[in-house]
Amino acid sequence: MTREQWAGAARAALGGGRRLETVERVAGGSKKGVYRLVMDDATTAIAYLWDDTENYWPAADGDDDLTDPFSPGLGLGLFEAAHARLHALGVRVPDIRLVDRDGTHCPADLAVVEDLPGENLQTLLSRDPQAATPVLGRLGEALDAMRRHRAPAYGKVAVVDGGGTSRGTSCEGVVLDRALWDLAEAASRDPRIAAARDRLEERLLELAAAVRPRAQYAVVHGELGPDHVLVDTHGNPVVIDIEGTTYFDVEWEHVFLRIRLDTAYQALETDGLDENRLALYTLAQRLSLTAGPLRLLDGDFPDRALMAGIAEHNLKQALELLHAT
Repeated sequence: MTREQWAGAARAALGGGRRLETVERVAGGSKKGVYRLVMDDATTAIAYLWDDTENYWPAADGDDDLTDPFSPGLGLGLFEAAHARLHALGVRVPDIRLVDRDGTHCPADLAVVEDLPGENLQTLLSRDPQAATPVLGRLGEALDAMRRHRAPAYGKVAVVDGGGTSRGTSCEGVVLDRALWDLAEAASRDPRIAAARDRLEERLLELAAAVRPRAQYAVVHGELGPDHVLVDTHGNPVVIDIEGTTYFDVEWEHVFLRIRLDTAYQALETDGLDENRLALYTLAQRLSLTAGPLRLLDGDFPDRALMAGIAEHNLKQALELLHAT
């Protein structure tokens, strides 16, 4: 986008009488561009830009298949549907200031949202775990609200709320298919996974066979790490990067939370989770967190050491799960 385009979007989002001072890229986005708009009166907002030039992930078959719950969460439509669902459940998400899907300000999908310039939960946990305790408590309340809202079908919120049907016959079936694909991807890039591929595939099939059918699904963010939770000035958790929000097994969310939060997850533990699903989803997510970063490193993602570290850690964890059986 040109400066003139940014200035026009900023005026439309924040009102006249202000002049755009700077546009700052916010670190962390891998599928969309994230920018802070700073006006001459110090008013700020965050802009999300969904454009191919902002997506570091190598293209793969099925990326645009919204019936696949695990296809990339890209675009304004997915963002708006997820935002509406989470907001209706009382989950704090950044307020929307502007949406542009018609190319008024730029040729790509654009949203301008409330800026929350404070730290995220990850930073707060590292800096002051005690101060993070009430934030985790409120995050637990948000997760309870998401869990209590049930849908009779699984899939992306935009698909299910729009009356559509997702691919596959069950969450566990979709997870198994994805895990086998991730296993193949990881095996093609690392000899240690290649050497253990047959045993990992056998274990995935064994774990999937133990899962019993389920007919109702909860609202799941899918990647709710502490870096995807901002903390507002009142100490409330604010959930971001929501495009991948789905109706799915709640165990998928809790496995990810366990992985990302480590001991801090204790504040979010809940009763009634299916142990068989937890076991399958744990191995599946370890493989996903190995294959995904390795795929990202095929492209020009800038923070290569970070992605290599994530892949290495989760690769070792996946192999340890084999040894634990």
